[in-house]
Amino acid sequence: MKLKLIFAALFGLTFLPSYAQQQAAPDQIETKKGPLLIQPVQHASLVLTWDGKTIYVDPTGGATAYAGIAEPDLILITDIHGDHMDPKTLDALKTDDAVLVAPQAVADQLPAKYKKQVVVLDNGKSATQLGIPISAIPMYNLPETTDAMHPKGRGNGYILDLGGKRIYIAGDTEGTPEMRNLKNIDVAFVPMNLPYTMDVEQAASAVLDFKPKVVYPYHYRGQSGLSDIATFKKLVNDKNKSIDVRLRAWYPEQ
Repeated sequence: MKLKLIFAALFGLTFLPSYAQQQAAPDQIETKKGPLLIQPVQHASLVLTWDGKTIYVDPTGGATAYAGIAEPDLILITDIHGDHMDPKTLDALKTDDAVLVAPQAVADQLPAKYKKQVVVLDNGKSATQLGIPISAIPMYNLPETTDAMHPKGRGNGYILDLGGKRIYIAGDTEGTPEMRNLKNIDVAFVPMNLPYTMDVEQAASAVLDFKPKVVYPYHYRGQSGLSDIATFKKLVNDKNKSIDVRLRAWYPEQ
């Protein structure tokens, strides 16, 4: 178990260096309260801009990864690994006025100076921050074992309601029953990188079950490099052409 935890921690550290890549152009989703801008950053990191609010998800990569992006009003952190929780990036950004939403395991490991900003959400719980309803969804590996890299209950996926659009950020998870049983998801971010989350086939199967209107494969670098997201798109659209699979560049080498 200790070796797996050390291996997982080292994996997270590979994503910590600051990337000076050109940012991908943001996508736009229309909501009842104006446009939602979706900005891919890198790996598991993204920025949502909506109704005058800027939401950072798992910020990593240092300040240069966020050049030209407004400072965060809300920060969501999914897990304790370095490709999700990166205190160095938090320190490099202007986060003094931001609300941080995180599971207890993340709150316990954040530096003391962030403790007063943290709102802890456990799996299955909900809260409203800055007028945004947020629900914490379990994220974990299958089968459930005591030495899993992502045990059930430690990390959070999140669902946000932004102007009537339900945005699902899966975090480090496999195609769990909680994911497969989701309803009315407008936009989903789904990982696919073995051995940390799931393979392309399992990700496609899960997406076909919960049928988001739009899905972004993200978090798709594994031990063997980048996952085949074109195959993911084909597997999904061969069975359901109405799901809009959006392939975006989440890594500098793409």
